[in-house]
Amino acid sequence: MFRIVVTPDVQLPFHNPAMLRKHIAFIGDIQPDEVLNIGDLTDFPEPSRWSKDTRAEFEGSIKTSVEATKRAYFEPIRQVYSGPVGMHIGNHDARPLDYQRRYAPALDYEDKRESPFYYGNLLDFDGFGVADRGDFYEFAKGWESTHGHKVPASLSQIPGLTALNSGRKRDTSIVCGHTHRLAAVPGTVGGAKRERTIWGVEVGNFMDKRKAGYLDKKGGYANWQSGFAVIDVDGPKVKVDIIPVYKDGSFIFEGRKWD
Repeated sequence: MFRIVVTPDVQLPFHNPAMLRKHIAFIGDIQPDEVLNIGDLTDFPEPSRWSKDTRAEFEGSIKTSVEATKRAYFEPIRQVYSGPVGMHIGNHDARPLDYQRRYAPALDYEDKRESPFYYGNLLDFDGFGVADRGDFYEFAKGWESTHGHKVPASLSQIPGLTALNSGRKRDTSIVCGHTHRLAAVPGTVGGAKRERTIWGVEVGNFMDKRKAGYLDKKGGYANWQSGFAVIDVDGPKVKVDIIPVYKDGSFIFEGRKWD
């Protein structure tokens, strides 16, 4: 049996610190075989295209965001867990590199991993022992994980359907973030002679919506759910537990309240 704990979208500094702290303590308690960060760990609002040519472009710095992310996530994880950590680089994590390539192309590198603005270099993946899992990571036969911004299906407001519809197109079960929604939805594919079930799994978020100013126009509302996932793999058999997380950071797993 192989167990993976999936960290959802955190988007520091717009996160709920209690959720993140208790999630990391949970990782230390259960010692999974792998930790997989689904991406968008850091928001990076300054180099966002939404901030271009506004005051927000000059408020703060990516260095501040980088150091805050190390202190809040990578350093505490490595204090309690020495096993494999992988990460998908999300669209928010890629903002510094995208900004440099768009507005300072003369400073570009042929291989993005050589750039100082590549997320793995900014966050010191080598120093923390973190593996870049690329756009899609096959962690079990017939199962892939991805951040979610490069899936082939359009975003759905119904939790789980973005992942499931993408899985239908890629002919595999998919675990993703990006939508901030929390669900595991099955679908039958293959026709009568090759009938099988695939899954679309979306792993939620650890955000504090009150910190996301762009939601003010919607009265602070968004169809998002807080939570994360635990995946157990036994050869071709895969079981996903979707774990809802409450505002105080607590949750229930395997009959125990983690608080």
